Amino acid sequence: MSGNLSRRDLIRKLRALGFEGPFTGGKHQFMVKGQHKVRIPNPHDSGDIATGLVNEIRKQAGIQQREWDDA
Repeated sequence: MSGNLSRRDLIRKLRALGFEGPFTGGKHQFMVKGQHKVRIPNPHDSGDIATGLVNEIRKQAGIQQREWDDA
């Protein structure tokens, strides 16, 4: 199960799974891999990213829990 993550750790994990970015777009930055495009929380938001949002981002990215845990 995913836990709270810092924004830096979220980006590091997504890059390890083949995503590129983050890129600026609109109100949020995003990362891409093929057809998958996921928005990531703004850098000025304080604190860690909650477990629920981490899991939502993981699902939007098409990443299975085991793959996420192994990254």
